[in-house]
Amino acid sequence: MKILITAGPTREPLDPVRFISNRSTGKMGFALASAALAAGHEVTLIAGPVTLPTPEGARRVDVVTALEMLEAVRRELPACDVYISCAAVADWRPETCSPEKLKKARMTGVLRLVPNPDILRTVLPLKGDRLFVGFAAETGEPTAEAQRKMRDKGLDMIVANDVTQPGAGFATETNRVTLLFPDGTRRDLPLMPKREVGTAVIEAVGRLRRP
Repeated sequence: MKILITAGPTREPLDPVRFISNRSTGKMGFALASAALAAGHEVTLIAGPVTLPTPEGARRVDVVTALEMLEAVRRELPACDVYISCAAVADWRPETCSPEKLKKARMTGVLRLVPNPDILRTVLPLKGDRLFVGFAAETGEPTAEAQRKMRDKGLDMIVANDVTQPGAGFATETNRVTLLFPDGTRRDLPLMPKREVGTAVIEAVGRLRRP
């Protein structure tokens, strides 16, 4: 399969030195890429600003903002069979970005934000017979919200986890996830290295792709 994977955070700039972002390090997305490559698939990896080395054999596209990531996904998706959206895309961005550093004395304490596009929902019209896989990082029991996202975004599978659980949050080497499917089935995985989680996800995608 030709698999498109997004990974890491996005950064939404306020000025040349400040930005809005989140705690994603890209480790889960890069683990997915490594697992897909090990299984013999072709991988295009769209990466937000992370410090991870490119998995050998992957074609990497670096982006910074949510709008840049959306543009890259639109460009790369037509050549792919599977799109795995693992990036932690910022939901909001500053309404304006100053070309110079904002001086504290001139800042008001009020930051006006505008919503970023939902990348999965935006590219849903391009889905065709491709598989779309999403991730839902939640706090607390994630199943209900993950199922809502799966329905709303036309996903073939969603990977849900509670980031407050020990070893399952951001910047860890492990994860504990649940694979959810539109027919109501689920597969709960134990705490395991992110590379093993990646392997389980890629194997599930392979089963869905078979006629």
